[in-house]
Amino acid sequence: MNKIKLILAVLSVMAGVVGFYYLRDSATVIRVLVLLLSIVLAIVIAWYTDQGRQFYVFSKESVEETRKVVWPNRKETMQTAAVVFAFVVAMAIFLWLVDAALMAIVRYVMDQEG
Repeated sequence: MNKIKLILAVLSVMAGVVGFYYLRDSATVIRVLVLLLSIVLAIVIAWYTDQGRQFYVFSKESVEETRKVVWPNRKETMQTAAVVFAFVVAMAIFLWLVDAALMAIVRYVMDQEG
């Protein structure tokens, strides 16, 4: 029974997308409402499946875990961004030098053959 409900949820979303494009001559508000209603219907249908309830529990636990994360303060963020920026600049210079050296080698070899 769960598989049938999940299939109905997917078909609901697909019908909403088809309706969105089928109603291309209608007002955008109507098209968006059709799409949103189909998504809401799919969520309601999926809610009554085991997978839907498991996803809800997983989502709640994910939010709780996100609240436990210690986010960096402004100073730490700026320092990290500065290190990343410096690394990018250093790599750009290094790659430019390698490219210039390879180009010089290719030009030298091409002039030798001619």
